[in-house]
Amino acid sequence: PVVHTRFVWPHGGKRVFLSGSFTRWSEHLPMSPVEGCPTVFQAICSLPPGIYQYKFNVDGQWRHDEGQPTITGEYGVVNTLYLTREFDHINTVLSPTTPGSRMDVDNDSFQRMGSLSDGALQEGSPRISESAIQISRCRVAEYLNAHTGYDLLPDSGKVIALDINLPVKQSFHILHEQGIPVAPLWDSFRGQFVGLLSPLDFILILRELETHGSNLTEEQLETHTISAWKEAKRQTYGRNDGQLRSNQHLVHATPYESLRGIAMKILETGISTVPIIYSSSTDGSFPQLLHLASLSGILKCICRYFKNSTGSLPILNQPVCSIPLGTWVPKIGEPNGHPLAMLRPNTSLSSALNLLVQAGVSSIPIVDDNDSLIDTYSRSDITALAKDKVYTHIRLDEMTIHQALQLGQDANSPFGLFNGQRCQMCLRSDPLLKVMERLANPGVRRVFIVEAGSKRVEGVISLSDIFKLLLS
Repeated sequence: PVVHTRFVWPHGGKRVFLSGSFTRWSEHLPMSPVEGCPTVFQAICSLPPGIYQYKFNVDGQWRHDEGQPTITGEYGVVNTLYLTREFDHINTVLSPTTPGSRMDVDNDSFQRMGSLSDGALQEGSPRISESAIQISRCRVAEYLNAHTGYDLLPDSGKVIALDINLPVKQSFHILHEQGIPVAPLWDSFRGQFVGLLSPLDFILILRELETHGSNLTEEQLETHTISAWKEAKRQTYGRNDGQLRSNQHLVHATPYESLRGIAMKILETGISTVPIIYSSSTDGSFPQLLHLASLSGILKCICRYFKNSTGSLPILNQPVCSIPLGTWVPKIGEPNGHPLAMLRPNTSLSSALNLLVQAGVSSIPIVDDNDSLIDTYSRSDITALAKDKVYTHIRLDEMTIHQALQLGQDANSPFGLFNGQRCQMCLRSDPLLKVMERLANPGVRRVFIVEAGSKRVEGVISLSDIFKLLLS
């Protein structure tokens, strides 16, 4: 039997050749630039299982790839490769995947993996090569640069904006009733979109109400406007929501901007949403709000484009445990390990909101006493307190996470405590494509990696983690 093996030189050059023990070091095999990645060269060889040494001739100079295993031998420092019969760089076998619409991972693969040792799997899975990551980055960048904000626009739909002179209380109810977490803010005097109202605003407002000596009383919520709150927030928390001030501009995108440019704006500013605004005037007057762009929408485009050609994106078929990605629960004795933020069902809502703000994350897993995943609490869940004006007659430190989640659920929901759409799980053995497809679902910002069988939380992969990997 032979193994079809891709050799990759990712460090540029004009003419690159491959030579090794499989050519008796006498034949130089020409390598070809990868389409769309002119600095990455590849050659495919059919080799029987065994141990091989190889080296690259780049523009007349012998080189080895420092990112791959090496050994010093008769020909100096050379790269080494160990091939087994099952190992195939080109055709990686994927486990069956089914788009997750429930909280649980797919039962078939979940049970199938239950007998495997997760520790052995993690240690035994080779880390993906830097060249495979670079090829994937090049191709994703090529796609994102070739497509624009227009590709994110739905065929139909509506985008809700709020006037900055609306009372905070009324805007709170509008977001809850419309089922949206974020809304752009419109200044009718200036004729411009000037900011965003997000769940973080409501979290900070409720914390203000709980604080002794707060400058914002419950009665003032009836008349306290969004613009007044934003200015108070800037002074109290030092957060410069300067979009509301005349010398600042709202972070936004035009429909002509590339998807890569839009994704970079979201990553660099740390916001979850960028409004796509069109104006036919050179001075930006009479703006039209077309869409709210998010990383999940851009990721959905990437998945749709590459799903049927995963071979052109080597990283998609790799198990997530072999990729430098996400935040993982530190192993016992691991130096500099930081524990993963988790909540218990009986944790107070006040503690949960404080943790969301301090950790700077969009959601936190809710686990039982064995650290097994049972649900998640997100920033956007705070709008459920607008239902029947619950926030006016509860204390945050007296309501539990369990009770808070029940407020936002349909009484006829078959999932009980679980929220089926938001809480997505995968195994460490699942391919990256599966994690990406789940993160591409609206409202899902984090996927929790769990242990097979016990559902014990082992790690978290977020939307920003994916894009930092692909756009680095």
